[in-house]
Amino acid sequence: MNKMPLLGHSSLDDIFAWRPSGPVKVRQFLAEARALAKLMPAGQSLLNVCQDRYRFALGFVAGLLTGKTSLQPSSQSAETLRNIRQQSPDVWCLCDDEFDSLDLLRLDFPDLSDVDANAVQAVPEIAADHVAACLFTSGSTGTPMPHFKRWDQLVMSGQAEAERLGLTDRPHVIVGTVPVQHAFGFESTFLLALHGAAPFWSGKPFYPQDIVATLNAVPQPRLLVTTPYHLGALLAAEIELPKVDLLLSATAPLSIDLATRAESRFQAPLIEIFGSTETGQIATRQPTTGAAWHLLPGVRLTQEDAYTTASGAHVEGEITLSDVLELLPDNHFLLHGRHADLVNIAGKRTSIAYLNHQITAIPGVIDAAFFLPDDNSPEGITRLCAFVVAPGLNSRELLTALRDRIEPLFLPRPLFFVAKLPRNSTGKLPRNELQALYAEKLEHAGR
Repeated sequence: MNKMPLLGHSSLDDIFAWRPSGPVKVRQFLAEARALAKLMPAGQSLLNVCQDRYRFALGFVAGLLTGKTSLQPSSQSAETLRNIRQQSPDVWCLCDDEFDSLDLLRLDFPDLSDVDANAVQAVPEIAADHVAACLFTSGSTGTPMPHFKRWDQLVMSGQAEAERLGLTDRPHVIVGTVPVQHAFGFESTFLLALHGAAPFWSGKPFYPQDIVATLNAVPQPRLLVTTPYHLGALLAAEIELPKVDLLLSATAPLSIDLATRAESRFQAPLIEIFGSTETGQIATRQPTTGAAWHLLPGVRLTQEDAYTTASGAHVEGEITLSDVLELLPDNHFLLHGRHADLVNIAGKRTSIAYLNHQITAIPGVIDAAFFLPDDNSPEGITRLCAFVVAPGLNSRELLTALRDRIEPLFLPRPLFFVAKLPRNSTGKLPRNELQALYAEKLEHAGR
């Protein structure tokens, strides 16, 4: 049986993670994972909802040691749990807080402080073909869908990212604002730690002051793994920022303005990652130096008509992308948006991403999102609407500013002012949440 190492660290005395109590060495982590593995129920499917990144890592690795598959939905709602229970009847839940696990078999995180770290003599190996994880799409374009990942795919993904980011010879301490269950957080704060030998901070800071405090709590070099949503809030706070050696962003389009301001404030390069739950990460770019994306080693793209297929390296089989790409020489490409974002009204085309970029660039707009509802207008014509957070603007002012930026056909009808948008923990806007908000606004308007 072909096996691959659990970790890429060169020594059992390397630092694996940082916790509020201090650094944790590899041997201590492995000893705790083995102890946790002995307490796990027999079910094959592990729903790991631990909020602490270190405890999540222990649960995932303990699951690997006992041949389990880690289920990682981007949402942890009651509806999600019921769907998972229906799909995986043997599922059980690993929790480290007051999470409502409904009627699922549950293991609350135990005290592992009395383990013997000196008993660990080697890094274990895991069967390459073991189905280690099941990641779920975010639901931003529809119902979340499961995608299973083998251990060899996950190892190659972590190694490729570490090599591209230049962490192979100089591991950075990872501070992540994204949840580890999400595909981006899983790859860039967990797999990167396992196979890039990059220690990670155990928490998930969200507010600007917490992010700054966390960065100050760990040594350099530091890597901040975040999203445009979190990054924008951090820069808007106008607080003193600690030294960061590298910024990493994903989950949503990043404007050149935000990337430029981030690099200026942190005096560090900002790298974007492109990928999907289906493919995993497949390309990177530094937006301030050019618009083109550079494929990770071994990943290939092919095109037929308007659709692009990814394959090779850690990508399982051939996967058709949801994005509109323009292939360039030397393993580069340009991204022109998502197929589901394309809007065609009266023969004119645009994308939701472009419209969002234009409306959020208007002074006074804090947040905004265009939305194409499921239903057509009574005349059978598609009507775009938009939700806007802009306390200092009224409808007339906003539409006047927007009319200078986009064609009149794409002006939102109607335009809804809201206190905030229903973004999830990575800053994404699930389509079902926007549809529900749209229905609520129409009901209040008496339509």
